Amino acid sequence: MLLRGCTIRNTEWCFGLVIYAGPDTKLMQNCGKTAFKRTSIDRLMNVLVLVIFAFLALMCFILAIGNGIWEHDKGYYFQVYLPWATGVNSAAYSGFLMFWSYVIILNTVVPISLYVSVEIIRLGNSFYIDWDRKMYYPLNDTPAQARTTTLNEELGQIKYIFSDKTGTLTQNIMAFNKCSINGKSYGDVYDVAGQRTEITEHTEKVDFSYNQLADPKFVFYDHSLVEAVKLDDAATHGFFRLLSLCHTVMPEEKKEGNLVYQAQSPDEGALVTAARNFGFVFRARTPETITVVEMGETKVYELLAILDFNNVRKRMSVIVRSPEGDLTLYCKGADTIVYELLESSCGPLKEETMEHLNEFAGEGLRTLVVAYKNLQEDYFQEWQKRHHEASTALDGREEKLSELYEEIEKDLMLLGATAIEDKLQDGVPQTIETLTKAHIKIWVLTGDKQETAVNIGYSCNLLHDDMKDVFIIEGNTSEEVLDELRTARKKMNPDSFLDSDEIIKFENPSTKSRILPEEQANGVYGLVINGHSLAYALEGNLELELVRTACMCKVVICCRVTPLQKAQVVELVKKYKKAVTLAIGDGANDVSMIKTAHIGVGISGQEGMQAVLSSDFSFAQFRYLQRLLLVHGRWSYIRMCKFLRYFFYKNFAFTLVHFWYGFFSGFSAQTVYDQWFITLYNLVYTSLPVLGMSLFDQDVDDRWSMQFPHLYEPGQQNRYFNKIEFVKCVLHGTYSSLILFFIPYGAMYDTVRSDGKAIADYQSFALMAQTCLLIVVSVQIGLDTAYWTAVNQFFIWGSLSLYFAIIFTMYSDGMYLIFTASFPFIGTARNTLSQPNVWLAIFLSIILCVLPVVGGRFLKAQLIPTVSDKVLRKIRAAKKRPPPPLPKTRLRRTSTRRSGYAFSHQHGFGALIMSGRNMRPKLPFTTTGTFSPNSEKNRHK
Repeated sequence: MLLRGCTIRNTEWCFGLVIYAGPDTKLMQNCGKTAFKRTSIDRLMNVLVLVIFAFLALMCFILAIGNGIWEHDKGYYFQVYLPWATGVNSAAYSGFLMFWSYVIILNTVVPISLYVSVEIIRLGNSFYIDWDRKMYYPLNDTPAQARTTTLNEELGQIKYIFSDKTGTLTQNIMAFNKCSINGKSYGDVYDVAGQRTEITEHTEKVDFSYNQLADPKFVFYDHSLVEAVKLDDAATHGFFRLLSLCHTVMPEEKKEGNLVYQAQSPDEGALVTAARNFGFVFRARTPETITVVEMGETKVYELLAILDFNNVRKRMSVIVRSPEGDLTLYCKGADTIVYELLESSCGPLKEETMEHLNEFAGEGLRTLVVAYKNLQEDYFQEWQKRHHEASTALDGREEKLSELYEEIEKDLMLLGATAIEDKLQDGVPQTIETLTKAHIKIWVLTGDKQETAVNIGYSCNLLHDDMKDVFIIEGNTSEEVLDELRTARKKMNPDSFLDSDEIIKFENPSTKSRILPEEQANGVYGLVINGHSLAYALEGNLELELVRTACMCKVVICCRVTPLQKAQVVELVKKYKKAVTLAIGDGANDVSMIKTAHIGVGISGQEGMQAVLSSDFSFAQFRYLQRLLLVHGRWSYIRMCKFLRYFFYKNFAFTLVHFWYGFFSGFSAQTVYDQWFITLYNLVYTSLPVLGMSLFDQDVDDRWSMQFPHLYEPGQQNRYFNKIEFVKCVLHGTYSSLILFFIPYGAMYDTVRSDGKAIADYQSFALMAQTCLLIVVSVQIGLDTAYWTAVNQFFIWGSLSLYFAIIFTMYSDGMYLIFTASFPFIGTARNTLSQPNVWLAIFLSIILCVLPVVGGRFLKAQLIPTVSDKVLRKIRAAKKRPPPPLPKTRLRRTSTRRSGYAFSHQHGFGALIMSGRNMRPKLPFTTTGTFSPNSEKNRHK
């Protein structure tokens, strides 16, 4: 339990004693279960390892059968100098033993070191995220952080992004941007020719230094509004007087002139701050009074009633008595509501103000209409008695109060309208536009009301007027929701419309997972659904209709959703779509969504660190998401796929040479290579080059990755590594192994040196085969490397140099004399590698292994180019000439829709303020600077 809304020292007010534990309590209630996250590549690798084990068993079985047949038909004739081992008394038993011998020899086909190498690569790519200065936010000293090292490549496969709104897309900071007063619009800046100009950082700001109580952080650019205030324009004064009186804001003034407003919603705080800067300073309140400093003169208004806001009324009003004794009702609320309450004489002004409202809404601003009404003393006294009776009634209190509010809030006089900007985070519209070009679908899941969420959707370029339609799902029953969803889907794609008795065709009906096929809409659509309708849509058979309809839309906005519903929506897409999901949020109410998605991203913002602590990756601004996905995610995915393809290729090429050799060695389990080469092949000769490629490779740099978002598409389709690519690796390795065995075999068969001595021995053949293998796999990794660095060069050339240094050392006379049993290949290196025909055979092996790869890649890029091939071609062409500078444009939209009601989503605190339970008695000004509005009031009486 804590005192919500109060300060510790010099406490002046509080909202009362409430049971509230902040974000931690929300987290405990809504965080959901923590699940171990694994990438799709991890799951695929587990399956492939099982396949490789089965392939190993098949090869060993074939060689064991061959050994049994060979021993039965031929082995008998070699018993004199190749006797069977002790205990072997039949060819069948010999084949059985050879099966296990070949399991030992061919086990290199099983990628034992694969998982260790994968984790090293992931760790390295995680450090790149931590070290990226372009994802560092200097204002609060927050770098990007990879909180896990197991999901990097999944960042390059995102298809759906689920985002919170407040604090994630927006800063949750409201700014008074424009207004309309008595039919005149304020807030725009015009040049000397009368043309509207764009507001930039160089535009001259309004100087509020004449107002000692002005908020120094408040910014406004239209000087004409200040002039109207200084000229004592009655309508302008009435407008700002209303803003300074009609609210439930609580002031705090620890020292004279230093005002801090505690507002129920950021909108109210922005409006009161605007009135403060334009000379109408709300300074203090008691349960019965409101103290306002109007153009330097302190006035105390008697607060008679607060007609509170709720979601049905969508407006609030106050009734005050001025120091002159005038009774006035001030009202502010949604334009659609307040316009119905205006007096008929306001017709011309209504039309002018409506034009301004349309213009404000077109710029994505949150609008309110303000009006007033002068009251007669006799009528108000009689109304006040009935209001007291209704407020103390035991039955139907809310209904009676609502009727009284409706009665007095009639025949209002229009003053104007306000336009508040819910400031987006820097770069949000550009980020969303870029991610959309990368074919990433963005869903906004927010607890805000529908009007606010849709308004922000237009502001940040999620929704736009070029869309064919934006469907609003707001049914109150499951039947209504189903009908609205089907109507929307029928409009988007009539061919996909299915009656309720038809069967949906899933991609894999035989498996437990029911994956829906992709359905394309006949245009660009958006979908907006509120929490009440979403509750029905997530039940039973409606969830299938929801996911089919929503996934055809480019943008989906879910309003008034609970933290549990956020997680349910994410789980719904994971259940029915073969896609990688990402959830991003900044508050404790986003934790369940972050944990449910394949990738969870936390933003360290204004709502604590709960989202960050539950996330897989974190940073300070939403705009960094595009760099995380399009640069780091894409690079990590490409590097991992290249690593896996090369790793499987080199292992199959290495191991299958043993398999072919078995047919020429009587299936005797004799190894092809020297035992030291077998030991060092994966450990020394090929480990560093592939790690170098997997840590440093990039097809294009970060600038081109951001400029061409279409390069992200192959990752979404999992095109670079899948079961088909694995089969290609196996076939490529099999082909290379055939070349690497038969070319050296043919070159060595019945061959003599230039001096007439024979070199067709096992040791020379083994040396030639392993040399061909290492050079071929080194050339192959050179072909796979797109970005050459000094590290890559050092690893590749260093590995080859190290190989030749080792074989000349190990096959020397000295090593043989010291370790005779361990190094039997005495003199093989200098005798074999000194022959020209050996190097010719090595060169022929390289050409035959590499030529199909180069030719295939060239023909594929020319005849059936992929999206990546086309984009890379554009990049290569653009590199030849410097790219033109990007035009600096301001993202604006034009729309005719009505902006939302910019108020709090909760019931107001009017009754609490009027009761005085949130007030504390205060002392007058002292030397410590504590301020008392009561003493201020008495001083001016």
